[in-house]
Amino acid sequence: MEHSDMIAFFDALAPTWDTQLIRSDRIIHTILDCGGISSGKRVLDVACGTGVLFPDYLSRGVKSVVGVDISPAMAKIAAEKCADPRLQVLCADVQGLAFDSPFDCVMIYNAFPHFPDPAGLLSHLSRCLTAGGRLTVAHGMSRAKIDAHHRGSACKVSVGLMPETELAALMGQWFRVDTAVSDEEKYIVSGVRL
Repeated sequence: MEHSDMIAFFDALAPTWDTQLIRSDRIIHTILDCGGISSGKRVLDVACGTGVLFPDYLSRGVKSVVGVDISPAMAKIAAEKCADPRLQVLCADVQGLAFDSPFDCVMIYNAFPHFPDPAGLLSHLSRCLTAGGRLTVAHGMSRAKIDAHHRGSACKVSVGLMPETELAALMGQWFRVDTAVSDEEKYIVSGVRL
């Protein structure tokens, strides 16, 4: 996958992204609970898109959120969405960023198949977390539906979503995984940094 293809693909989708969004508040609540998103936490939202989870983070009383997206159009919409001083949006490849202070929680929501080097991403993100910080990979639909969706127009900018047990094993190099769920409505793998 080329960065330029990824940027062009998501820039084109950005204007209608929120109107196409399929969302279940119940599933989002479960994902955020598994991700340890709660009052006072510092959150890194990887591939934040248009900031679809920003209101959810803020409603939980987080201390701060840094959203990162490689698409300028997505990042622009995310930055315009909320004027809350707890939010910061960066347009960048997250794997090229170094942060001044570590995060308590890293969330990769509806984005993991767009990273061609999962091990490299997880290794980098483990270094962005506090000791005992939590990383969560989650999707608000089943693995089968995600893979079917990505076989369409997104096939050039995504890879298949690995089974939750495979991701849990991969994450085990850097995290103590305590959640690995894949069912008809969600996919969640989450763990605490070793």
